[in-house]
Amino acid sequence: MVDASPYRILIAKPGLDGHDRGAKVIVRALRDAGFEVIYTGIRQTPEMIARAAVQEDVDAVGLSLLSGAHMTLFPRVVSLLKKEGLDDVLIFGGGIIPENDYEPLRKKGVDRVFGPGTSLQSIVDYLKEVLPRKKS
Repeated sequence: MVDASPYRILIAKPGLDGHDRGAKVIVRALRDAGFEVIYTGIRQTPEMIARAAVQEDVDAVGLSLLSGAHMTLFPRVVSLLKKEGLDDVLIFGGGIIPENDYEPLRKKGVDRVFGPGTSLQSIVDYLKEVLPRKKS
């Protein structure tokens, strides 16, 4: 029997970044595309994000950051999720992140980084393509 329940995605704003318009746009786009989305709000610690991911039993965690602390905060979230046994949770990110940091973040467990100007449809398509592979 095929599980027809929607994928659950947590969208979080780690650190002191208080700009959340982009994250809210992503939340809306993912909901409109049929995903179940949990938005944690701004100024979340990596520990708070990992705890929410466990409690909400999510399939993916999307991190949005504009403050420049992505090389510290994103890997910390990845580490905490692994510590909680959530190795199979897809982690993706977005925000103002230099392209030179995409590959180092990927090596630290962030599957994909979406920069400014990325279309909402490309994010939806990415999740629809990758999440079924993570479940199998």
